[in-house]
Amino acid sequence: MVSRMASGRRAARQHGASLIEVLVTIVILGFGMLGLVGLQSRLQVSEMEAYQRAQALILLDDMAQRITANRSFATSYVTGTTTPLGTGSNCTLDTSATRAVQDVCEWTNALQGAAEMQGTSKVGAFIGGRGCVENLGNGEYMVTIAWQGLGPLVAPPASIGCGQGQYNGAAGSSCVNDLCRRAITTIVRIATLT
Repeated sequence: MVSRMASGRRAARQHGASLIEVLVTIVILGFGMLGLVGLQSRLQVSEMEAYQRAQALILLDDMAQRITANRSFATSYVTGTTTPLGTGSNCTLDTSATRAVQDVCEWTNALQGAAEMQGTSKVGAFIGGRGCVENLGNGEYMVTIAWQGLGPLVAPPASIGCGQGQYNGAAGSSCVNDLCRRAITTIVRIATLT
């Protein structure tokens, strides 16, 4: 009988969770929620970077196709790397201009985001989009698009000059030495047909 009463008392004391167990559970859940918030913010940055890269690929292909379609005047598309099109460029479409001039103007507007307008602001492109077309000789043209990334990564190679030095942040910023510059290129080859 005594052993039954002693075990009954022990069973009565074990009801519910102690305050320490509840506090430990709340701390663990809090850290888990902070981790999820951090993951969500990184996912949003990654999604925006992927969107900008997709836009750049579309516009890169657009200019490559324009040069290919107007192959006789391919040299008219050359901008070099010191005078990129896009951010900082002004272009008014003139339908009486040559096809190459119209193409360059349309591409400049597309780099600035003219595909989507909000009031009078062009908002349909990536941040600080610039485009360059270089003549490599022998009928080869390198088309490059550069834009502002959301955070520092690895700088593009020095051989890609389009937008070089244009995407560095203010003093103390992590965007130094072109670490926030993103760039993609393609080569357009024009065959000599006789």
